[in-house]
Amino acid sequence: MEGHAMGQVLHGCATTTEGVRRAIQARQESVRAAAKRYSVSPTTVQKWRSRQASTDAPMGPKEPRSTVLSAEDEAMVVAFRRHTLLPLDDCLYALQPTIPHLTRSSLHRCLQRHGISRLPDIDGDQPKRSRFKAYPIGYFHVDIAQVSTEHGKLHLFVAVDRTSKFAFDQLHEKATQRVAAAFLHDLAAAVPYTIHTVLTDNGIQFTDTRPVSEDVEAQAAAYWAERDEPRIYRWHSFDWACHQLKIEHRLTKPRCPWTNGQVERMNRIIKDATVRRYHYASHDELRQHLQLFIDAYNYGRRLKTLRGLTPYEFIVQAWTKQPQRFRLDPSHHMLAPNTP
Repeated sequence: MEGHAMGQVLHGCATTTEGVRRAIQARQESVRAAAKRYSVSPTTVQKWRSRQASTDAPMGPKEPRSTVLSAEDEAMVVAFRRHTLLPLDDCLYALQPTIPHLTRSSLHRCLQRHGISRLPDIDGDQPKRSRFKAYPIGYFHVDIAQVSTEHGKLHLFVAVDRTSKFAFDQLHEKATQRVAAAFLHDLAAAVPYTIHTVLTDNGIQFTDTRPVSEDVEAQAAAYWAERDEPRIYRWHSFDWACHQLKIEHRLTKPRCPWTNGQVERMNRIIKDATVRRYHYASHDELRQHLQLFIDAYNYGRRLKTLRGLTPYEFIVQAWTKQPQRFRLDPSHHMLAPNTP
């Protein structure tokens, strides 16, 4: 058939071929006669006689645009992407509070239309990172960082759950064993679920790692053997707190700082949002701002690793799936005021 002549590409609803269209344009007969001759409607005859060419015109809108996003929305999306260079999901979570009707697919199509769907490769070819082993909720990474205000230095104790990403912090003027132990007790009281494991480095606040020579160990063993008494074991304060709370205490391997990388990353996030950006005249001023930031992080920040949930939303979701791991209902145990 002529409609399927080789070399012609017609749209799915075409009723004429290019040969018929040229014939319609060349013949001087009436519209009705041409329509009857070629078995088409009079409208089709008039359409092709009004055109100079015999090829199909492009279908669809002249300027592709979103049916979901307004021009202002698209301008905001494009400006945000170009300014931040954040990945797709991070852009989505950051923009959704301002553009509630924004979806992942509409965001992706918007970035494609403007030619910015792919981020520039600034890191080159890097080896693929190995994933952390999956653990149930209640595995906390704990670390200490140092911050400063106009009144001097403070020690920032930080804990972050490997699974829920829930963060907890305290500021102390000293970083001793007893302070670290008290921090662990406060952490256990602050979260609504049971903590089963904590991971720390080998700092003196968390463990007694002083090397003991074989000679000293032998002398100590002989000392207690002569007295025919059981050897007295002195608990480290942090280990004693773990023992009381029935928490397994794990230590990072020497010269492997990335083992505790999650809490070190959290330290950087906290510092970037506080002491590296603002000047604090007092310790209390830093404490107040730090509490506001941690509350905003736990209850308002959507994380890609949690599939767009906040740490608090993830905890509530875990409560419905694994209630046996919880001490109480997390919906009634919020660190921040329960406001909409």
